Amino acid sequence: MDPVSVTLLVALAGGAGGEVGKQAWTSLGALVRRPFRHTGESHQIRTMSSGEAELVALQQTPADPAMAQALSTALAVRAALDPDFQAGLQQWQEQARLVRTGDGETHNEISGGTFNGAVLQGRDFNGLTFDTPPTPRTTP
Repeated sequence: MDPVSVTLLVALAGGAGGEVGKQAWTSLGALVRRPFRHTGESHQIRTMSSGEAELVALQQTPADPAMAQALSTALAVRAALDPDFQAGLQQWQEQARLVRTGDGETHNEISGGTFNGAVLQGRDFNGLTFDTPPTPRTTP
């Protein structure tokens, strides 16, 4: 299972994603507050964090990536010891990835004028090939 993205945790704690982001943050809190159903030895459970303290700390200082990293680590450790939590966390991650946090956001706009030729708009292009010759420009 992939660790929870620190960038995503910081964004959600900071209120990114509007209502959907708020719901994702609330559902993460509910997941963290579930009781342990561990498969490891009981002394492991007493010495590890449920993630709740890290969740609260990040909520209090949402722009702190170190707090988000601590929460991500606590979630990963708990997921490794609690299969039910791991399944819930994986489901939460799939839903949380749909939240638009603005990470890598792009804005494309074309306005006014006359344009000849192809226009490509988007984000994160790679491996592109154009085999169409450019349209010759005419002067007015």
